Amino acid sequence: MKNLGPFRYDPPWLFFCASNHSTMDPEEKAMFADLIWLNAVIATELIQITENTSAILRKEPPPQSCLDEHRTLRNVALTIAERYRPGTGLKEHLVGHQ
Repeated sequence: MKNLGPFRYDPPWLFFCASNHSTMDPEEKAMFADLIWLNAVIATELIQITENTSAILRKEPPPQSCLDEHRTLRNVALTIAERYRPGTGLKEHLVGHQ
């Protein structure tokens, strides 16, 4: 089974999907790639919303430890997104957030 990245175990749904489909047709593969990319976009935008909300409520930037953790999470999401949909401009968009 394909390694999905920095996760120690594959998610349970992956085994279920793989056990019921010996091969996916190109349309299914494209759909999953689109969904994975879209989820990564949503994740990175939610991180930004969290940072913005924190800054508004605190009336100062979030703690540096949070910003560091968020940067790591953004990079993981970007790595996943780029694996399935490279060159979409997501990386450039995220640089604009920082």
